[in-house]
Amino acid sequence: MSANLVEAKAGSSKRDFIRYVEISLREARETSYWLRICAALELAPLEELSALRSESDQVARILGAIVVSSKRRLMAGYSAFAFFILTFALLMS
Repeated sequence: MSANLVEAKAGSSKRDFIRYVEISLREARETSYWLRICAALELAPLEELSALRSESDQVARILGAIVVSSKRRLMAGYSAFAFFILTFALLMS
């Protein structure tokens, strides 16, 4: 997960950033899944697994919020650019 976040930070574009954070989000959700499996099989003390799952869920929520806000900003940028092009086209006609 952290390797993808490093890649996101170094991404060459907003789309790259979002893509890598989405991969990290999927990995956080997968981690939570495996922790549930470990708890069901009683492979570790339930208190420890519960704390780890809680932390994994928090990380997933944070990453989800980053993805949503990044996509909104990306779409807002596209909207502003489209508005600029439309205004320019109307002024030129």
